[in-house]
This record gives sequence, structure tokens and C-alpha cells, in this order.
Amino acid sequence: MKYFVNGNYLLFDYLRNNIDGKSKNNIKSLLKNEVVFVNGKIVTKYNYVLCDGDVVEINKKKANNNINIIYEDNDIIVIDKPSKILTISNKNEKVNTLYRMVSDYLKKEHKKVFIIHRLDFDTSGIIMFAKSQRVQKLYQDNWNDLAKIREYTAIVDGITANKGHIESYLKQTKTLLVAITDYEKIGGNSKYSMLKILISTGRRNQIRCHMADIGHPILGDYRYKCKINPIDRLCLHANRLEIINPITKELMVFNSNIPKEFNSIIK
Repeated sequence: MKYFVNGNYLLFDYLRNNIDGKSKNNIKSLLKNEVVFVNGKIVTKYNYVLCDGDVVEINKKKANNNINIIYEDNDIIVIDKPSKILTISNKNEKVNTLYRMVSDYLKKEHKKVFIIHRLDFDTSGIIMFAKSQRVQKLYQDNWNDLAKIREYTAIVDGITANKGHIESYLKQTKTLLVAITDYEKIGGNSKYSMLKILISTGRRNQIRCHMADIGHPILGDYRYKCKINPIDRLCLHANRLEIINPITKELMVFNSNIPKEFNSIIK
């Protein structure tokens, strides 16, 4: 977001007065993390003097090695994950991972990164990391209770019902745990359906498996035998997460925009 300065101000005071909902600590964090630009250059000094005509920009993605940070505090960092990147390394890829990118970013805070949950390589959207093992455990041990809303958007092959509820055991899981998925059709054309999907459980490949089970695999999902791939990626995006902070007990709400290319498929 860009701000066009009208007058002379100290940078810290200007940010406090112009960015909605930001506390002093939030502003200090923005400056410390090098995401504040003045006339295209990173500025970290609180007392930097802004002049009439200066352009102030808050751009976390630009500053942080293409990491799009949705939210960050002392305990967690929430990222808008792009498609086609692993959350963590596997036997074939050790370096090019979101975990590594976030780890490099947090080195300036002298903090490490800890996995809370994952998204598949080809799935985009909201993903959380912890900054300590203690916080990681607080979230992981109570994830299904803390995560009140986990909303995804998908484009699937065929014309679905307007609404659906899927409840089944998944063949991929070794434990006898039921996976629960609800969907609502929010768009589509004569070939495909765009769905809002809510999951009550977090089983591996749950959404992908359930959509295939009902005869409507997600576009681009070769694993579940969908050969249609109009935008060279899996058409699945994690666009909303509402979760209780286990420390403060407050509800946190995170949103990610649905990829524009999704809409181009159903025109």
C-alpha cells in the first residue's frame, strides 16, 4: 500500500496516524523488518523526516525475498503461499521450500521457524509457522479445536450439486479417522464448478480425495485422475482461516485473495 505525504512528519508518527489498527509495536516491527519504503528505498529509522511529496510504501512481499506476509507477531508468522513450492523439503528437493524462505527471513530476528501445518506443493494460500517449539506445540496439539474456519476455493470438473456434505474414511490415512468436508457451489460454467469448501478435519489430501470420490476431481489434480489443467496448477486455494490464539484466546482471522486465474477458467 502506498501513501503520498502532504507536509513534513517524522516517519514513525506518520505511520501511526495513517495505518489503521497498528499499535506502536506493530509500527516498530514494520520498520525493523525492513518493509517500509520511502521513495523506493528501505527506511528503518523511527525519526526519519518525511517531506512534502514523499511516497511511503508498505510492501512486505517486495522486501522479503518474495514472501507475502499476511500477519506476523512475536509468536507466529502467516504467509500467503504461492503454488508450486513445497512447504518443507522432501527427498527430491531440499532447498527451494517455503520453510527455507521463512527461515532466512526470521534470521534477522534471531528466531527459528517451526511447522504448524502444511499445504501441498501445488496448493496456494494461507499457511502458519511458529517462531518457537512451545508455540508450535500449542497450535498442533489443539489444531482441530483452535481452527474454527478453514475455507478453501476450488474449481472442479463437472457440474456439482449446489451444496454437499462428505464424510468418510480416507484410504491414504493409516488411522481410522473420519474426514469431513462441506462444499457450496459459488460459480461455474457448462463444464466446471467453483466451490467454497470448508473442512472440519485436516486429513492428508482430504479435499482432493473427497472431490474425486464424488466424481468431481479438482482441475489439475493428476494424482486423482483429472487430466484437465487449464492454468498449469492445481485449482485449490486456502483463502480463509479463523483460529483461536492459544495464548491470548482471541480469534484471529486471516484472508487471502482467490487467484485471478481461477475466475478466467469459469468465464
